[in-house]
Order: sequence, then structure tokens, then C-alpha cells
Amino acid sequence: MENLEIKETGKNTYSKYCPNVFVAKCPAQHEKGEVIILTTKYGQEHECMVFNKVAEVFPFYYYSIVRADGYNVQERAKAKAERLASWAASAEKKSDQYWEASNEGADFLRLAEPIKIGHHSEKRHRALIERNHNRMDKAIEFDKKAKGYESRIDYWESKAKDINLSMPESLEYYEYKLEEAKMKQEGLKNGTIPRGHSFSLTYATKAVKEMEEKVNTAKKLWGE
Repeated sequence: MENLEIKETGKNTYSKYCPNVFVAKCPAQHEKGEVIILTTKYGQEHECMVFNKVAEVFPFYYYSIVRADGYNVQERAKAKAERLASWAASAEKKSDQYWEASNEGADFLRLAEPIKIGHHSEKRHRALIERNHNRMDKAIEFDKKAKGYESRIDYWESKAKDINLSMPESLEYYEYKLEEAKMKQEGLKNGTIPRGHSFSLTYATKAVKEMEEKVNTAKKLWGE
């Protein structure tokens, strides 16, 4: 990427093209392979590589793009999973620390000595019990947080393998899925695949149509 010249001609911004896909909205024309600067609505700037012109609505040109640093939905999912793992580890550590702290005066409390009302030790005894009670509550709170974070890690790790229309490889992927859908449709038609219910062929035909639409969109975004 370092050998590519970055071309800046006015302020380029992001514009939503279809679900999961944002394109570059540019006041000037660009060529395929150029690296341009895109500015988010929050003022952040990203270097992006231009692919195809997908629309032209005066006075703007719209281009499919990918981040020059390789950041995409898969990298976002990986980063999310890593953050959750870090948060889970931190919460678990805090839970352990509070649990350890809740054992303050354990030897004394294990004796089950009653609080001596009016004795000079009464205040310290009550304060010790309250401190340990609060610490145990915190230990439980952070343990629940850790488990909550951990329960979401698998989801984001699975999302790191997803392919959608925001990625150039989606063209090859959806072409394959289209052929797969057509084979199933044909099998249901000629009887080589049993129909599980009366709407099996209807659903298969719908799946073919959906894949055709995705292939056509992917070709516009990422095709030669």
C-alpha cells in the first residue's frame, strides 16, 4: 500500500449503499486503485482504496471502497471478541480480588463469636462483617460480568468468519452460493432431492432469487 499515491480532491465521505455496505461519496472522479481519504461523520479519517464507480448523482460520484489498512467486518468482529476476552479477564480478576478481601478476619469470624453489644469491640465487629459482605457482593457482581462477557465471545468469533457484500471476496462467495442454491432447486424439481414439505421448492426458488440479487450487487461493487 505504501507505493500507492494518495489522492485527495475535496472532502470524501461515507454513504450507505445497501445493507452492510458503505461506499465513498466523492465530489471528484477517481480511478480504480487510487487511495483516497474518507472522513466519517465524527471527523475520523481513513485511507481507502477505490474499486468501482457504482453511481453518479450530480455533483457526487460514488465508489465501492475497502480500507487501506485491511480493516473490515471480519477484523471488527475479531477486535470485538478480543475486547470482550480482555474485559472478561479483568472482571474475573476483580472478582477474585474481592473474594480474597472478603476473607478478612476469617479466623476470628470462624469462631462464630456473637457481637458483644455495648462492648468496645462491637463497632469493629459489625464493620468487619459489613466490609466482607460488601466485598462478597462485589465478587459476585464481577463474576456475573465476566460470565456475561464470555457468553458473547463465541458469537463474535463466529462473526469473524462471515462474508458479506462489503468485501471483494463476496463476489466469488455468492457465485458459489448461487450455484449451490440452483442445484438444490433443480434437485427438488426433478425429485433427486426429497421435498420435506409442500413449500420446499418455493423456498428453494426464493433462495435462488436472493442469491442472484446478491451476485448482481457484488458484481457492481467488486467485478472487473
